[in-house]
Amino acid sequence: MRQRPLHPNTRGNLPSELSGLVGRGGELGELARLLESSRLVTVTGVGGVGKSRLVLAAARRVAGRAAEPSDSAPSDSAPEGLREGPQERYCDGVWLAELASVREPELLELTLAEALGLTDHTTRPPRTVLAEHLAGRRLLLVLDGFEQLVEETAALVRELLVRAPGLRVLAAGRRPLALDGEQTFPLAPPDPEEALALLCARAAAADPGFAVTEAGRPVLVELCARLDGLPLALELAAGRLRALSPAQLLARLEDRFALLTGGTRGALPRHRALRTAIGWSHELCTAPERLLWARLSVFAGQFDLDAAEYVCSGPDLPVESVLDLVGELLAQSLLCRVETAAGVRYRMLETVRLYGAGWLESLGDAARLRRRHRDWYTGLATWCELDWFSPRQHEVAALMEAELANLRLALECCLEDPEEVHLGQYLAGTLWFYWAGCGRLTEGRHWLDRALENLPQAGYEGSRLKALWVLGYVAALQGDTVASMSALYECRDGAARTENPVAAAYAVHRLGCLALVSDDMARAGELLGSALERYREAGELNSNVLMCQVELAMALAFQGDLAGALSLCREVRDICEERGERWTKAYALYVLAYAALDAGGTGEARRLLAECVAINHVFRDLVGLVLAVELLALVTVTEGEPAEAAVLQGAAEPMWEGVGLRLFGSGYFNAPRLMCQERAGELLGAERYAACAGHGRALALDELVERALRGPEPKPKPVPPLPRPRTAAGRAAAGYPGSRKPAGSPEGEPAG
Repeated sequence: MRQRPLHPNTRGNLPSELSGLVGRGGELGELARLLESSRLVTVTGVGGVGKSRLVLAAARRVAGRAAEPSDSAPSDSAPEGLREGPQERYCDGVWLAELASVREPELLELTLAEALGLTDHTTRPPRTVLAEHLAGRRLLLVLDGFEQLVEETAALVRELLVRAPGLRVLAAGRRPLALDGEQTFPLAPPDPEEALALLCARAAAADPGFAVTEAGRPVLVELCARLDGLPLALELAAGRLRALSPAQLLARLEDRFALLTGGTRGALPRHRALRTAIGWSHELCTAPERLLWARLSVFAGQFDLDAAEYVCSGPDLPVESVLDLVGELLAQSLLCRVETAAGVRYRMLETVRLYGAGWLESLGDAARLRRRHRDWYTGLATWCELDWFSPRQHEVAALMEAELANLRLALECCLEDPEEVHLGQYLAGTLWFYWAGCGRLTEGRHWLDRALENLPQAGYEGSRLKALWVLGYVAALQGDTVASMSALYECRDGAARTENPVAAAYAVHRLGCLALVSDDMARAGELLGSALERYREAGELNSNVLMCQVELAMALAFQGDLAGALSLCREVRDICEERGERWTKAYALYVLAYAALDAGGTGEARRLLAECVAINHVFRDLVGLVLAVELLALVTVTEGEPAEAAVLQGAAEPMWEGVGLRLFGSGYFNAPRLMCQERAGELLGAERYAACAGHGRALALDELVERALRGPEPKPKPVPPLPRPRTAAGRAAAGYPGSRKPAGSPEGEPAG
């Protein structure tokens, strides 16, 4: 057996760098740290995310440091990794093995041997040759593109690491090798700033006349976002910028796979086009994995395992197999795992999703899968509406926030089919708790208006009536009295015509709510009281019913009946605490704080409002939050803190922009604000009040909430004077003027 010896000056076979790495400084630093502590590090990620470029950059950095002169010779007797620098750890170089084109397992060891510059004409297995060569050497082996032979590569790497204690391996692939001691480094697309810098750098390299203008920057930012910041896509897009303007390129991205072809000469075939880059992963998937990939493309944004199992399973894809297949797609970086407030979820990069969507269309199964997706999210909304009146209310809010993209897709699916508009009306109405309770009034208004553009469908009047009262509710909170009244009257009349007592109760309730924010307190009290009776007769009890009771309490409080208001809100608070309901409870606390302040209990009012602010912030309910903050500002000025009150007043102003008409145009709801403004203005003066309010307007929402919960900074208490000594000797010792020590008294002792 004869091996070609390494030349003393040969330190590896890394290709020279043709174009510099843009950004990725943090990732390079983390890779260097992992290589310090582990002998096997694998960078994983979807095709085109920049794995190859990153590991090569990391390898070049290691090779450069290994080439630096060392202060001391390597010590073979020193424990591995102990006080060992790059000069010793990689004294035999850094070597790259490109495995992407290797399809036959038998060629794997030969490819590694060729990369290391080994020749052997004996009959010994190439694996034995590799192991013997590496056994006494210290080097870094870089493996790129092993996915198609992952099992064989893993077995080979395991054996080499065992037999060569001086070997370290840096691998790049779409899935890890799954070996003991392996450190995986999932590589995400670069952040928006780095993505923009990459696009511009590559565009300038392709066209020296390319320049970023202030007017053109937003289009380039949008282009990066539409391409998920995927480096391969950005580099291919940069090549297209030689012929197209950024705006033209953006407009043509509907078929990004056809557009973003080309690339540089000499690039690996899988990097010549975005379709080929993603298609490379597709080829490596099993048939069930491809089928699940295609079906998962019907999801928008994130999804959870339950949704995937329901939507994607079938006779050809058993539900019990979905979990394992999701794991495989995760391992191949085709899915990303995301930790959210709603639990573990998954998502695809848009580029990967679109490839799967094209495959699904070619299978002729897209319409059926979209209907299954719609059915799942309609059912989910139904269950969440029920769970809203429970201790899971906060979880429901988080889940709806996470599922917003899928809910939008489900609504679109309903409304684009004239035969299924009733489902869209039902879904848009069922989500009332999300629109009104989680700060999504504008979103809800959009879908409700769209759903109600169509005429009623026979047999589905109930769905339309629900959408109507929800629209009336949302429009009233936005201060759109005309639209609210129109929808609620239509709902009331339709409920009477179809003998639907529940819809009638909701219509009367929301008409009472509209009267409340329109300052017609007498009519509000009458309608809200009637609605409560109707709810009781229908056996209805939920957050809406309790909110009706709170709104009736508001009408009573504004008319001076604080005792009646307190009784109603205490009952609501008790029911909410029993049921675990928090959203309606916050409004009850607002009324209780209003009454406490009126009775002079500023401390109690502050405590109640602090809890109210915290709850509303959790649910992103800007209506409840801004009301509580403005009442808290009045409490604050009443406590003698006008500057802090002015800050809170200023901070409340921008919040109304996200709600609609300021304080609904109501004099009653506006009274605390006007009182606070008057009192604080008198104490501070117009100039200082304006400065404090301006400071408040500049606060971020989280900063405002933190400040509201913290309260004014406590004023330092004045230091009390020292107590006057009661004896003449004590007064003399303390140095009081006019005191003298009694004659004959011993030093330091009081006189008898």
